[in-house]
Amino acid sequence: MSEICPKCGLPKELCMCEEIAREQQSVRISIDSRRYGKTVTVIDGIDGNDIDINDLAKTLKSRCAAGGTCKDGRIELQGDHKKKVKAVLEEMGFRTEVR
Repeated sequence: MSEICPKCGLPKELCMCEEIAREQQSVRISIDSRRYGKTVTVIDGIDGNDIDINDLAKTLKSRCAAGGTCKDGRIELQGDHKKKVKAVLEEMGFRTEVR
């Protein structure tokens, strides 16, 4: 017997909740400067209730070959990765906005 999604009531393999949540969110990608002139790519606007933000951060870190962290509902990647992050997020179904 398969698990049932608590939101839509469909079996987990047929559940579209996360995909729908991705399409409804507008993710902002920006660059921030830290001490000693280090740059950080900040991904903001992801709703942590609908999407596993830690899993998304892990995917982005591996695809960009960079270190990073999740804090306060934001993902921070070390370095300037705006173009790569935009491509990866759009491939996953997110709407993105680069600042």
